[in-house]
Amino acid sequence: MARDRLAALRAQQQGSNASTNSYPTQSSAGYQSRRAANPFAQQDDHAYEMAEVKESSTTNLTADMGDSMSAFYAEISSLQDSIKTFNENISSIDELHSRSLNNTDDAAAQRNAAQLDELVEDTSALSATLKRRVKALEKQSGSGRDGQIRKQQTALVKSKFVDAIQNYQGVEQQYRQKYKQRMERQFKIVKPDASPEEIMAVVNDESGGQIFSQALMNSNRYGESRAAYREVQERHEDIKRIERTLGELAQLFNDMSVLVEQQDETINVIEATTGAVEKDTEVGLGYTEKAVDSARSARKKRWICFILVLVILIIVAIVVAVLVTNAKKTTSSN
Repeated sequence: MARDRLAALRAQQQGSNASTNSYPTQSSAGYQSRRAANPFAQQDDHAYEMAEVKESSTTNLTADMGDSMSAFYAEISSLQDSIKTFNENISSIDELHSRSLNNTDDAAAQRNAAQLDELVEDTSALSATLKRRVKALEKQSGSGRDGQIRKQQTALVKSKFVDAIQNYQGVEQQYRQKYKQRMERQFKIVKPDASPEEIMAVVNDESGGQIFSQALMNSNRYGESRAAYREVQERHEDIKRIERTLGELAQLFNDMSVLVEQQDETINVIEATTGAVEKDTEVGLGYTEKAVDSARSARKKRWICFILVLVILIIVAIVVAVLVTNAKKTTSSN
């Protein structure tokens, strides 16, 4: 009996341990089976995962658009700085041309010519870079408000660049004419009785060297004639450089003008909007001034009315006081 009870007790303990050890497996299996039997639970988890992916994609897209506009504004700002540098170079070229006309020292003239050549070359490279960058902005497309902003800002930058090109052309054309006038004066030093045809031939370098050489042989002022001849040769080189620059600027202007014409409508809209805003501002200021004047006039009228009423009250008080006094006197005399 004791052995049977001991065996039964051991069997009961083994059954309890087996039940305890199998609990996690049974529980996990039950959980999985319940999830498999519930399709809505699976659908909710899938929707949650898709929502996370969608939200992440939207956030990335918004960030990319923000970064794109930030990069666009940075490029616009950089272009404006480069156009400013371009205009500063033009001012320096203008100054160097002026020095070239006034230099009398050969060494200073050579240094000035070297600086001018270098600056003209740098400015030409800068203009080519500006043209490429403006065209790159032109190729960027966009829709909605950001796309409209891109078009407007690009059109304004192009317009500023075209204005700078025209300014450069004006400077070069001005000094080309001045160099030619200087050559005319130098040739007249050698040959005071030169005909207009001879002067034109020397200035335009149409067999001008031969004409100048003959004039040198017949001149009795050899030293001045040699100096004049040397300066005329230098001016020829200056004019050739200016002609090359003007040719490049003409091509650049044509290219940029095509781009500007494509955006004429946008520029016109911007200018019209700006004009309307300025007009509305002026009208608003006019109304404000009228309102201020009206307020001042009304305040002045109120003060006048107040003073009149006060005067009337004082007069009435005086009259009443006189009447009362007279009445008292009459009563006392009676």
